[in-house]
Amino acid sequence: MPAVNALPKEKAASEVHDLYDKLTKANGFMPGIFGTMAHRPAALNSFLGIYAAVINQGSVDPRYKELAYLKTSLVNGCEY
Repeated sequence: MPAVNALPKEKAASEVHDLYDKLTKANGFMPGIFGTMAHRPAALNSFLGIYAAVINQGSVDPRYKELAYLKTSLVNGCEY
């Protein structure tokens, strides 16, 4: 089955290099899902707005939302 791998910053479009820097600074590394989405910079830029709204807004602590993502991936057999 074909796979789409995350792009290192050097191979990503220059328009997303600032995002790489911000995400690396915020997380200590570039999360693979965002590096993979960097194949389509417009999709990455659009998704980050949605992601930030989901993670940073509401009454549930962001760390619990991340745990929900991880558990859902585990239950569905996602390798990521």
